[in-house]
Amino acid sequence: MKTEAELKEESLWRIAKKRAKFKRSLLVYVIMNAFFWVIWYFSGERIHFSSDKEWSHIPWPLWAMIGWGIGLIFQYIGAYHSPDTLEQREYEKLKNNNS
Repeated sequence: MKTEAELKEESLWRIAKKRAKFKRSLLVYVIMNAFFWVIWYFSGERIHFSSDKEWSHIPWPLWAMIGWGIGLIFQYIGAYHSPDTLEQREYEKLKNNNS
């Protein structure tokens, strides 16, 4: 049977891994989206006009940023506001009230 300290250590390790993974994902997001914008800029797409005036002014890297960004937001919530953290807070409250 694991002690309370061991269980807490495992929980902290799990949270630390999620946060490290989020930070790596954020770095990849920034680098890749910068790369997409450079490609868009040098491809000449920025001066392309089509008969569909409504959508022709929206740069294509914006769609990648939005889609990928939504996924990144969910990863952030999972890393920094996960149920594990909430459970741990509730456990600490109960533990302190029973002392």
